Amino acid sequence: MNNPVLLKNLRWIPDFPKKGINFRDVTTLYKSAECMKIMLDEMEELYKDKGITKIVGVESRGFVMAAALAARLGCGVVLARKPGKLPATVIRESFSKEYGVDTIEIHIDAITPDDVVLIHDDLLATGGTAMAAYKLVQYFHPKKTYVNFIVEITDEGLHGRDQFKDIEMTTLLVI
Repeated sequence: MNNPVLLKNLRWIPDFPKKGINFRDVTTLYKSAECMKIMLDEMEELYKDKGITKIVGVESRGFVMAAALAARLGCGVVLARKPGKLPATVIRESFSKEYGVDTIEIHIDAITPDDVVLIHDDLLATGGTAMAAYKLVQYFHPKKTYVNFIVEITDEGLHGRDQFKDIEMTTLLVI
């Protein structure tokens, strides 16, 4: 897709959160009404006929588009959060990131086997975070699971897409 307006508005921050990491900051896309509309239109087009019943937004930037797209598709939102942020019983999955180890959790009653789930996160780098979310979702045995990102990083030798070889995955920007 690589919409030129989105590419123009995506901010790059070198050496964040640590030296050697070139951070892609999607908050510059969120603050633009034009970019929000473009992203929502593209994502709605991708998923409008898939029967999505739940969108899992991954902490925390994934929450923004998950909620907005859910409103358009008429489905629910599930939050995949860092430990200690969800108030009820959870299941959890730990994973490696480019700069450490982390864990995410989902409420134990968030998804049913009747659901068709879209996992959304802002960025695909190594794929650890989204794969952890995918593993959590699979615990519930939904009918189908899709994965979507705003940005996929391919220019730094990262191979996050390799984690999703047999999973239907889309991205709005590939850089």
